[in-house]
Amino acid sequence: MGQRAFLIIDMLNDFVREDGALYVGEKGRQIIPFIAAKLEEARQQGWPVIYICDRHRPDDKEFAMFPPHCIEGSDGARVCEELAPRQGELVIPKRRFSGFYGTDLDLSLRELGAEELMLVGVCTNICVLYTAADARMRNYQVTVFKDGVASFDENAHSFALQQMEKVLGVKIV
Repeated sequence: MGQRAFLIIDMLNDFVREDGALYVGEKGRQIIPFIAAKLEEARQQGWPVIYICDRHRPDDKEFAMFPPHCIEGSDGARVCEELAPRQGELVIPKRRFSGFYGTDLDLSLRELGAEELMLVGVCTNICVLYTAADARMRNYQVTVFKDGVASFDENAHSFALQQMEKVLGVKIV
């Protein structure tokens, strides 16, 4: 098996702080300690750590569906302080649900020799699901830590975990 990479998806102030523009809810806050422990483990194992971060322009078309959030340069677009990136860890901004769409994530992973992706973050049924789907379409092995993902919608969260496992072949642990 090749190199593993640890991807933290959208653990941003606008999603995980109560005053955030698109607060996921308490479940988003509750996963932070689990992610912090896995982050430390990834760092100790020497796995590349990559932050996938929603980052929008003020006039982004996505705001027709969702309230304005994670606007570039804003405090809401920053990774929550408990999980802050360290020097040398990649931060990849994205404007759409998948961490692969319109970004250099795939190129970065291939340069790192990554073949297996370990995913955590929010929202399970949106950005985690679409990033996992695009990763599988590119033949990466994908593991999602179920204690490290959350959504504002519990039914959609459960459905997304089932879809990732049963349809995409994602390992849910």
